Amino acid sequence: MTGNPADAEDLVQETYLRAFRSIAQFKPGTNLRAWLFKIQTNSFINEYRKRVRRPRNQSLDDVEEYYLYSHLVESGVQPSSSITEDQILAQIDDADVFRALDDLQDNYRQVVLLADVEGFAYREIAEILDIPVGTVMSRLHRARKRLREQLMSIRQDTDTEAQGAG
Repeated sequence: MTGNPADAEDLVQETYLRAFRSIAQFKPGTNLRAWLFKIQTNSFINEYRKRVRRPRNQSLDDVEEYYLYSHLVESGVQPSSSITEDQILAQIDDADVFRALDDLQDNYRQVVLLADVEGFAYREIAEILDIPVGTVMSRLHRARKRLREQLMSIRQDTDTEAQGAG
């Protein structure tokens, strides 16, 4: 979620601290994992709002490569047999990927991170964010569409620059 190992460690510590303090609110028989992720998500949102203007160190490794590749292909990039997944990803700068993620509204960014980075099912995301499953699905669809559009625009700009230089 954080895009930075040190911030991730802080977030985990904050999550466990808040969970410990509010363990009495946990309902036995419910999904402990979803409860913890809800605490984590709320902690992340609170911290994110405090640090909106402060830049973060980020790495493309924090985002699943397959997700980006598959969505680039879905949006019209038809890689030939000579173009590999890594080559397509190499054409997109890490900063551009994170800028695209950061440009998403908070509610869209949350579902993308929970679904595509953390690997939660729609139902689990709905529990974590306390929203209906249909809302998760629509937000995820819209978020992926916006990411796809932004990344394709970046890729086309890169291709245009390369053709102009060549």
